[in-house]
Amino acid sequence: MAINRTMWAVIFLTAFLCASPVWAQSLQAITQTAQSATADGVASQGRIDELDDETDQLTRDYRAALKQLAALREYNAQVEKLIEAQRAEMISVRQQIDDVTNVDRTIVPLMFRMIDALDQFVKLDVPFLASDRKARVANLRELMDRSDANPAEKYRKILEAYEIENEYGRTIEAYEGEMEINGEARTVAFLRIGRVALIYQTLDGAESGAWDKAQRQFVDLDGDFDSELRSALRIAKQQAAPDLLVVPVVVGE
Repeated sequence: MAINRTMWAVIFLTAFLCASPVWAQSLQAITQTAQSATADGVASQGRIDELDDETDQLTRDYRAALKQLAALREYNAQVEKLIEAQRAEMISVRQQIDDVTNVDRTIVPLMFRMIDALDQFVKLDVPFLASDRKARVANLRELMDRSDANPAEKYRKILEAYEIENEYGRTIEAYEGEMEINGEARTVAFLRIGRVALIYQTLDGAESGAWDKAQRQFVDLDGDFDSELRSALRIAKQQAAPDLLVVPVVVGE
């Protein structure tokens, strides 16, 4: 009896479903709606996961940007210190340039006066190595007109010339040169003893003379001191051992 009731229930339900197409369509719509809701939920969860990943990346980027900003601020502070130091250096350099300009304005006229004084000294001094000494003064004047030479170099050259002239007073020297004797150009041997004496002797040893500061000319020694001069010349040329020199010294009145 129970089986019959069940069978009748199934038959009744089947007949009800077959007899109710509207109910079947509603069920299908509900099923589709549920499936759509499920798909939307999956899509939403995926979007949530993507947003969470993006948030994490933005957080990491933000932290990296903060570290970079801190590094840039430290770098900018260091650069600012360097800029301040460079500004101070520029001020110092400008001051030095101004000082150098002022020094140049003072030293350049002084250098010209030093050259003029040296020129005058050479002209009034004992006339040894006259061509070399005059050429040295002329070279100094040319150096003063050169734009590629700085004042320090010019001043150094002038001091070197003064030192050379000063050294002449402490040394002896023998050299050959040309001079006019009795209207004839002759090659002679000169003997310079500091600035005390300048003596010449012809190469054959026949004639000799000494510079007279008072007369500003050479005077004939009349054959006196010939052997002494030969010995002194050999010593000055380092051809003989150093010894006592006996030479004439012309003293003006």
